[in-house]
Amino acid sequence: MTRVGVVTFPGSLDDHDARRAVRHAGAEAVTLWHGDAGLQGVDGVILPGGFSYGDYLRCGAIARFAPVMGELIPAARKGLPVLGICNGFQILCEAHLLPGALTRNRARRFINRDVTIRIENASSVWTRRYQPGQEIRVVLKSGEGAYMADQATLAALEAGGQVLARYVGANPNGSVGDIAGVVNEAGNVAGLMPHPEHAIDLLTGPSEDGLGFFASILAAGAPA
Repeated sequence: MTRVGVVTFPGSLDDHDARRAVRHAGAEAVTLWHGDAGLQGVDGVILPGGFSYGDYLRCGAIARFAPVMGELIPAARKGLPVLGICNGFQILCEAHLLPGALTRNRARRFINRDVTIRIENASSVWTRRYQPGQEIRVVLKSGEGAYMADQATLAALEAGGQVLARYVGANPNGSVGDIAGVVNEAGNVAGLMPHPEHAIDLLTGPSEDGLGFFASILAAGAPA
């Protein structure tokens, strides 16, 4: 069975939801503690949403130096699938595993609502259960969710197919290019600002559309 680790940092809020989504997809969820250096031999890792270390300095700035990241960063560069959701996306940018940065929402207010996003890259480890251009309904809840990057970085992302997803309709937070998520060149490290783990069944979310992110790693033939 595919084993997916979910890291818990001080201030994580959605680690339980992420583990539930992993189990719902048919994989084994493994709890990883921020203060432990090992990854327990997992086949992939999720950095969940929340306010790691209270978001002091900048969102994700302290979590980037957590002991668990000491093994995760080189493992990700060697191909380990890693998905950062919301605060996890911020951590991946701080760790330079993904380009760009997440900044304050354009309206300077915390956003908590359902949004529609379009899957632009359906070939990454985390999106293989979707079709290119597929629109899905998920939950957005963040105060610093506006994705920003310089023009050279944006051009490289567009040319390389590294825009993972875009917001459909009104841009909720001012992200440049309506970008909701990006992926690295290898396709194994992805960051997404909205929360797919809150959209895995109709009992608790607006749709079941988010389940594909967690099921995709099963279809990807993750390394043992």
